[in-house]
Amino acid sequence: MVQLTLPKNSKVETGKTWNSPGSEGDWTEFRIYRWNPDDSANPRVDTYWVDCGNCGPMVLDALIKIKNEIDATLTFRRSCREGICGSCSMNIDGINTLACLKGYDDIKGPVKIYPLPHMQVVKDLVPDMTNFYAQHQLIEPWLKTDTPAPPKEWKQSHEDRQKLDGLYECILCACCSTSCPSYWWNSDRYLGPAALLQAYRWVNDSRDEATGERLDALEDPFRLYRCHTILNCTKACPKGLNPAAAIANIKRKMVERT
Repeated sequence: MVQLTLPKNSKVETGKTWNSPGSEGDWTEFRIYRWNPDDSANPRVDTYWVDCGNCGPMVLDALIKIKNEIDATLTFRRSCREGICGSCSMNIDGINTLACLKGYDDIKGPVKIYPLPHMQVVKDLVPDMTNFYAQHQLIEPWLKTDTPAPPKEWKQSHEDRQKLDGLYECILCACCSTSCPSYWWNSDRYLGPAALLQAYRWVNDSRDEATGERLDALEDPFRLYRCHTILNCTKACPKGLNPAAAIANIKRKMVERT
């Protein structure tokens, strides 16, 4: 019989309960993933009871309240609180989303919060985005032209500008890429939905003059073609974008130019 050995510290243990609900108030239970790289302990899930009667409606509001009033060691990323920066992306109730856009009242039972899946964890709810950002840089997300720059700006028709709708709004939160099974197993070579959505944004830009060069860079068995159109990415996007459609359009352009 085959025996498998789990990696060190792979088992998530039950952590401590930091407080308990009082007799009065609107109490909600939060179960939060904790891991500290500075010790040798296994990751754990700590329980926090939060009186949400004097707390904002979003999961991020509760996290900030926990950090300010209950446990100052809790670590997570956040910035704009408006669904614009993508900093507070995490897995909430089994779904990759932004904590600033997810209301805890929408969740039945305990609110379970984990870092984005299948990424190395820096600490607690903070994933290591180094590889993700490197992939974004790889697709060269800037305007590339051979024509001398005009004195003021590159002009674009309204029709061509509308072709960028549903692409430029990506905030690089990584919710889509970390919901993709192909990205889980091949994140070292497959660029993933977020980077490919950004790649198509520039391929589809009428002002850009490097379409052939960009498609050549994506012509690889892994960079593009690991996508199997599972559509997890589209379901996960908190901005309502469709990375799967963008990837399919890149594949179509690959065929059209042959």
